Amino acid sequence: MKIKIDDQIEVIRGESRGQRGQVIDVDHASNKIKVEKLNTVKKAVRPSQANPRGGHIEIEMAFDASNVMLVCPHTNEPTRVGIRTNDDGSKVRFSKKSGKDIDVVRPGAGYGN
Repeated sequence: MKIKIDDQIEVIRGESRGQRGQVIDVDHASNKIKVEKLNTVKKAVRPSQANPRGGHIEIEMAFDASNVMLVCPHTNEPTRVGIRTNDDGSKVRFSKKSGKDIDVVRPGAGYGN
């Protein structure tokens, strides 16, 4: 998966289509991501020490990663993401639409290292 925490994404399928948000959690095992203030549901919780009155809370549910696209920071449009290797051996995520670099991939970040 080429989406990381703190990336800006746009939903391309489903009820939240066209909405944008920031990624707050990535689950590589199930290919799901959580986006801040999108796909929220209300959940009933019992009283506890953290929440003595109980009641209802809103939580973000996960999107499948195939239903979102990364927003290119240069063009501000949704784009596919590619990974290329520089001459010095470092890997870089890049926007397939504009061809510009998004960021340098850390070693061991799960992009084929």
